[in-house]
Amino acid sequence: MEINLNSDWKNLVKEEFEKPYFKSLMRFIEDEYDNFPNSIFPKKEDVFSAFNACALSKISVVILGQDPYPTHGHAHGLSFSVQETVHPFPKSLKNIFKELESDLGLPIPENGNLQRWATQGVLLLNSTLTVREGKPESHANKGWEKFTIAALRAVAHTHEHVVFILWGKHAQALRPHLELTGHHHTFIESPHPSPLSAYRGFFGSRPFSRANEALIQHSQTPITW
Repeated sequence: MEINLNSDWKNLVKEEFEKPYFKSLMRFIEDEYDNFPNSIFPKKEDVFSAFNACALSKISVVILGQDPYPTHGHAHGLSFSVQETVHPFPKSLKNIFKELESDLGLPIPENGNLQRWATQGVLLLNSTLTVREGKPESHANKGWEKFTIAALRAVAHTHEHVVFILWGKHAQALRPHLELTGHHHTFIESPHPSPLSAYRGFFGSRPFSRANEALIQHSQTPITW
């Protein structure tokens, strides 16, 4: 499978490409696209979109998801994001927008495409970059997690301060990989925005205002959420 990454990102993670786990992962993903045409999400050309949508040099915030939406027409490579035409919003995204409204007083957006965040320096990365239709986590534990951890560690190493927004235990488990001596990253943690857990502490956690406060404290540009 072609690794569709821009040159900055490729240079950052190129060592991963030669490792046995990554070569095995690419063979598995290629077979999945061949064996289940039109049922592997996102489209092959969008698998690495989270990286390409967010310039490496601009990264100031990371929002980590688990795997792409397993619903046809939803996933397009950015965590929690959907195409402009998707209505109603997935429930997790709907809850994210509810918290955005509560936190910053912003109206619910008309569409759920979060590209507008990515272009400002918000890396919207899933820990698993592909999924089979109707089967959440079907591509988990195949190697994607090793790759995304490597990418996030590289970001943590090359940036003095990043706000890592970690929703849910799965994302929070990566924190030890990102806490680096000599760096001053901010970690914002809460339950996941899914309907199963949003009322256990995601609502009221104010991740957007807290992220901007941390950015301002480190002389970085706040995000226009």
